[in-house]
Amino acid sequence: MAGPFDQDNMPFKFAYSTIRWRKPDLEAALANVKKAGWDGWEGRLPLDHLGTSTHLRRICQNIGLPLVVLSSDGPPERRDTEHVERNKRRIDYAAEMEVDCFMTIGGSRSKGVRVTEDDLRRVAEGAEVWADYASQYALEVCYHIHTNTLVDSKADLAFFMQQVEKTRLCIDVSHAELWGYDPSNAIRDYRNALNYVHLQDFASSSREEDGTYIVTWADVGKAQNVDFPVVLSTLEEIGFKRWITCCPGEPLLDDPCSDARRSKGMREYLRKLGY
Repeated sequence: MAGPFDQDNMPFKFAYSTIRWRKPDLEAALANVKKAGWDGWEGRLPLDHLGTSTHLRRICQNIGLPLVVLSSDGPPERRDTEHVERNKRRIDYAAEMEVDCFMTIGGSRSKGVRVTEDDLRRVAEGAEVWADYASQYALEVCYHIHTNTLVDSKADLAFFMQQVEKTRLCIDVSHAELWGYDPSNAIRDYRNALNYVHLQDFASSSREEDGTYIVTWADVGKAQNVDFPVVLSTLEEIGFKRWITCCPGEPLLDDPCSDARRSKGMREYLRKLGY
């Protein structure tokens, strides 16, 4: 679904993830995201903080920075009525904001508990419920791959994708790398399902005996574990035209405006790569 802020003349459209934000002065923080050079933003805040879609649309239009992706509140495998309905309201809101896609992610994998195919089916079934609901708006749902969740390996992802029909895919290149799944290969393997991409890096990583990943996250361009020039050239190779979002590394104990200003370094790094 194309929103009103398309920039088809640009090689890529880059957004910033507000994953670290909790109770921001939204207009001031987003103004700093715009000043940092981003084309849009990914939102994860509760609706009572975002306000009505009319209110948020006014802020976005005043700044010239669209909300391009809205995330679910909690994982798709949770099927209690309150949880499902709360996320349907977020889908309604996402459609009103004309975002490009609605993002969801599986719940955390319990330490020492083996994930089964039934667990993966539950994640897929929940995602499909939301994807089916969103389809009335011609809005796509994407599943965001992530370590330490129920879908936590290349094999898990392959099984999950076999279970879904309407759910699309967000590849986070850092999590693919941690799985030992070359991000460029992941992009090529799932090019037909890919509708969203996350760029993130990590400075160090290790694994506990039960398989839990211990990761120190890094801003894009600040570490050497993900080959971003190759990732971006692969996206060009497949003709990817959807949104690409950068995620911040380890958080600073600071305010959202400072977080937004800090993100300028990631945007400048991408420009140095020719994007």
